[in-house]
Amino acid sequence: MSSWMELILSFLILTGAIFTFIGSLGLARLRDFYTRLHGPTKATTLGVGSLLVASSIYFSNQGQGISLHEILITLFLFITAPVSAHLLAKAALHQKLPRTKETRGNTDEGA
Repeated sequence: MSSWMELILSFLILTGAIFTFIGSLGLARLRDFYTRLHGPTKATTLGVGSLLVASSIYFSNQGQGISLHEILITLFLFITAPVSAHLLAKAALHQKLPRTKETRGNTDEGA
């Protein structure tokens, strides 16, 4: 494997690890349910996606052909994460979960 390929893979792995860590930290540190949704649905999705792309590139260059497993998992992740976050937020609004003062903005209900 060439050194430029190792640099690309290293960059993708480090980027994925940083995004995943930041998303996990946001999930643990943010104040209410609505802001906690941003951690796993945005940063962690990008982090895991970056790790899967690095894995796909690595195994595709090992001479076994294109690695479709990681590509399909990445596509499934990018499709399902926003949908599940939207459904969780709608369910939380329906259940009238409390929000902190910072997350209270213009809503349909006016509160």
